[in-house]
Amino acid sequence: MSELRFTEDHEWLRAEADGSVTVGITAFAQNALGDVVFVQLPELQVYEKGEEAATVESVKAASGVYMPLDGEVVEVNPVLESSPEQVNEDPLGAGWFFRFIPADASAVDQLLDQDAYDRLIKANAQA
Repeated sequence: MSELRFTEDHEWLRAEADGSVTVGITAFAQNALGDVVFVQLPELQVYEKGEEAATVESVKAASGVYMPLDGEVVEVNPVLESSPEQVNEDPLGAGWFFRFIPADASAVDQLLDQDAYDRLIKANAQA
């Protein structure tokens, strides 16, 4: 799966060839936060779905980045420690937060696809 998947918490996920899954926040989320000034990356450990894994702080607010599925974080993006603005500049690329190995790889496919995520954003904008 090279296409992105999304959560209702505005995280994106991309399955990698090695079986890991890369996680970041969506363009919608980083835009809502404003200029990102600090990112606290997760520890390399096992997390449960919904558990706060990372924190992103902006000029407007601080927000949690939640574990989208049960799994073990195996890598973090060290660039964000010295250049948190990468989250704003390239949220779907260089601004990724962490990679994890999901407990159930097929669960990634159950998350929102691009169309479903776009509908979620549209529904939130109308609410």
